[in-house]
Amino acid sequence: MTTAGRVAGAADAGTATAVAHPNIALIKYWGKRDEAQQLPATGSLSLTLGIAPTTTTVELDESLSEDIGTLNDDEMVGKDLSRVQKFLELVRERAGDNSLPYARVTTTNEIPTGAGLASSASGFAALTLAATAAYGLDLTEAQLSALARRGSGSACRSIYGGLVEWLPGEDDASSHAVQLPESGLELALVVAVLSPGRKKIDSRAAMRNTVQSSPFFPAWVENVPGEIEQMKKAIADADFTAVGSLAESNAMRMHATMLGAVPPVRYWNADSVAALDLVATLRDEGTECYATMDAGPNVKIICRPADADAIAQRFRAEFDGIDVLVSGHGPAAKVVS
Repeated sequence: MTTAGRVAGAADAGTATAVAHPNIALIKYWGKRDEAQQLPATGSLSLTLGIAPTTTTVELDESLSEDIGTLNDDEMVGKDLSRVQKFLELVRERAGDNSLPYARVTTTNEIPTGAGLASSASGFAALTLAATAAYGLDLTEAQLSALARRGSGSACRSIYGGLVEWLPGEDDASSHAVQLPESGLELALVVAVLSPGRKKIDSRAAMRNTVQSSPFFPAWVENVPGEIEQMKKAIADADFTAVGSLAESNAMRMHATMLGAVPPVRYWNADSVAALDLVATLRDEGTECYATMDAGPNVKIICRPADADAIAQRFRAEFDGIDVLVSGHGPAAKVVS
């Protein structure tokens, strides 16, 4: 039984709190084949981080006329609130009782929200566990993962710890994540927070534009499954060089696919390019590391744990005033009360 299942009794009081961590994809998810059910065009593969978790409390309240919430002590409004409300409607639908009360959601992100740093992954994974516990659902990990996907695609991966594969599936039930077996591969990730503000183009709109207008998107869909298999073999072989080089090239191809859209989707800025150049310089100097980027300007550096602190210090020295975070493998999402 899952962690969420073991504490489902907490739902008797109608309140539950859960913690989930962000994940960074080594083989990226970009583009949907079914937006209504959040089914991806391809699978993906990620590392759950051990830093910057999201903590979410869901409290059922008979006095509420709609779901409400706060994010980092600010009232949720607009798209943020709408996404949470739609997700909670889905949870109540799964519970099979239309008379269930609305909920008050209290969320705290320790990583910048909406900046391409996987805040929606940790956010909806934590909301999934807290909401299902508060409403009394007892789900398997695969079911929790599939449900989290409906809130934010990458959230299905944050249900699990460590290295995780998202199976694209054929329907709502079969599209979920699974944890990969331990292989002895030890990875660290240095996160250079070059721009912590919200990005101007949200990921959903950017994906839709890429799918509809980029001539490179069909090639992306064709190539990713083979890259996933290559990455799984590299992980099984504990081959750090293969893992890093595959991750870097996959990230660059994802951004190339976006740049082919009409109008082009560009998340990079001058600091992003400088950070990519610094990663290449570090490699030339003998520190093996690789860059990856998601839908935002911030750069993540894949490295061996022994090199992480030195790489972080180098980035702090080269980019004055930025936050630089260091993480290893992180844990699965869990209900904590």
